[in-house]
Amino acid sequence: MKILENFDQSLLANEDKFQDEFFQRFPLKKRQIALTEEIEKEYSFPTLYGDVTCCQAIFLCSYDAALALMPHPKVQPVRARKNLAVLAVSCYEYKNVLGIPPYNEIAFTLAVEVEKEKSPVLLPLIKNSFSGYFVFSMPVTSRENCLRGNVIWGLPKVTQEIDIDDSGAEALVKAYEDGVEYFSLRIPKQGKPTLMDETTYLYPKLNGVVHKAETNFKGNFLIDKNMGVLLSPGKVPPQPFFTLGNTRCGQVLKDLKMSPRPLQTRYVEHMTACFDYYDESYELV
Repeated sequence: MKILENFDQSLLANEDKFQDEFFQRFPLKKRQIALTEEIEKEYSFPTLYGDVTCCQAIFLCSYDAALALMPHPKVQPVRARKNLAVLAVSCYEYKNVLGIPPYNEIAFTLAVEVEKEKSPVLLPLIKNSFSGYFVFSMPVTSRENCLRGNVIWGLPKVTQEIDIDDSGAEALVKAYEDGVEYFSLRIPKQGKPTLMDETTYLYPKLNGVVHKAETNFKGNFLIDKNMGVLLSPGKVPPQPFFTLGNTRCGQVLKDLKMSPRPLQTRYVEHMTACFDYYDESYELV
């Protein structure tokens, strides 16, 4: 998908796309948001997402490299093994977004523990009991959404071209920096059918302060687990799951030394989701 640069004061009239019972759980509150000196909009929060296609892969990566990206000393990467952290790549095709035109997005995130002196190696990962995620890179195809992420939450969004092709037996995602492909990911459409209806949290840093923002999603995922990666993290698969290019964004990913194989892949169509304004009662200082 090409970058959608232009936007104005208006909101997309698409409220009819959000009738699913999932959305009834979340009362909407309006907030006036200044995106630029000229453009200010009254958005509803949480932001609602309907008919989402999501491709996700969870990798191991260098703990030290992940630690260097943390926004605060009290935010620590989850340890999968002594020297390995957990990196999740989540690719979204948002077909319906409340008030906003469709766009594609990739969230490069690290699983984190927040305000905990020490957590056991591997246990938070197995029990899915860690605090949430820190986003260290977040390309999107919408200039409006990029500004929203920057201004409202302090998310490191940048506008880039992102292609998501799910027409075959695998979903293939590609991201481009200044027209140069720097990231590709393939997600096989296979695994155990699993209904996921979950709440998790992001910990972005806005104006020097780490905040907490809630995200919810529901969908019937195909989940393929490969826990053997924990025992042999360096084992190379017959066909690469991802490729990285020689750009600035590509180098950030290379420095993290991602495992060649993912611990887990997930694929879902027609997912519903929402992402709320940050919790104004929570500040990590």
